[in-house]
Amino acid sequence: AAVPEAAELDPTLPGRERWRGARHPCTLVTEEICGIFRELGFSRARGPEAETTWYNFTALNTPLDHPAADEQDTFYLSDETVLRTHTSPVQARVMEKHQPPVRIVVPGVVYRRDPYDASHAPAFEQIEGLAVDEGIDFVDFKAAISYFVHRFFGEETRTRFRPSFFPFTEPSAEVDVSCALCAGEGCSACKGTGWIEIMGAGMVDPAVFDNVGYDSERYTGFAFGMGVGRIAMLRYAIPDIRLLYDSDVRFLSQFGRA
Repeated sequence: AAVPEAAELDPTLPGRERWRGARHPCTLVTEEICGIFRELGFSRARGPEAETTWYNFTALNTPLDHPAADEQDTFYLSDETVLRTHTSPVQARVMEKHQPPVRIVVPGVVYRRDPYDASHAPAFEQIEGLAVDEGIDFVDFKAAISYFVHRFFGEETRTRFRPSFFPFTEPSAEVDVSCALCAGEGCSACKGTGWIEIMGAGMVDPAVFDNVGYDSERYTGFAFGMGVGRIAMLRYAIPDIRLLYDSDVRFLSQFGRA
């Protein structure tokens, strides 16, 4: 190419601004959460988003007549194939292929027939985790979750475990953290309770181990699952989950450069 003559160059003109993209807040949160559990010996696993009803429901001790498997809650691609409603099917797939010890975190997109509003979306990111070995008990479960909470939300954050029910864990718990906005005193964000729910979790039900070929008399474990969008909303004080998915560059560009 010909070199322009010196008279055609004007060194006083401003340079062209080069646009640099920003990482999505859900990506930032996913990487941070996976990094924290990596410190505890967890590795990352992935699986298909179009899943069989066996892995999505039956293997996880959820019968097909359970409300969670209803067509009003689940996107069916065929009689035996669904868009996964959680990333738990990956846990079943990993356990089928690998003997304990197993420690994995499973990030990915999941799909549910939820309305698109300030706190729900029909497609959203989720992270689930699984630890299986001999001798794992509820104390280990609480210690791992408390470690995550302190690393992610801060050492001053308190953790609360409330009894709950999930088909694939027994006992089951909802995990709450003290509200960072009001320091647990009660505000609109926590609905006056001082606590905010962040995940469902519990000890893996022995029936799940039986379904994947593990000796349920020998092995125990815990599992947990959290919505990445919800955690991002807490981290960045985002009032509406739709802001994460509406692709507004003005909003998304706030969250750090790639």
